[in-house]
Amino acid sequence: MSTGKMNRIMGLDFGSKTVGVAISDGLGLTAQGKEIIRRTSENKLRQTCARIEALIEEYEVGKLVLGFPKHMNNTIGDRAEKSLAFKEMLERRTGLEVVMWDERLTTVEANRTLMEAGVRREHRKEYVDELAAVFILQGYLDYLASQK
Repeated sequence: MSTGKMNRIMGLDFGSKTVGVAISDGLGLTAQGKEIIRRTSENKLRQTCARIEALIEEYEVGKLVLGFPKHMNNTIGDRAEKSLAFKEMLERRTGLEVVMWDERLTTVEANRTLMEAGVRREHRKEYVDELAAVFILQGYLDYLASQK
């Protein structure tokens, strides 16, 4: 690993078969979509974690922000439980802090953005997870900036 300060933040949108990945710029101001990690089965997470670890090293990530899919009434369902389990797995494997970030409207927002950009419906699903990760991370970065 390089000697640079690990200050980038990675945003993750954890889905049943995909993980959207976004990474902040070096100053922690903007989020850029990087990729969508796909897996064949919901419970096969070893390769997903290995890819996330490789991206952490490549981009010198010092913190992770994981989308927390609460229900609109603020309760925690099955997806949120799986996200919490994924958080624990990531913390164990990476040794980094994983912040849970409310993502209730990010997929809706991502779909709307793609629609407004003229991306055809059948192509939107190719990008929506990555864009949702961007919205999760950007929301967190904006929150951090407002705390300064």
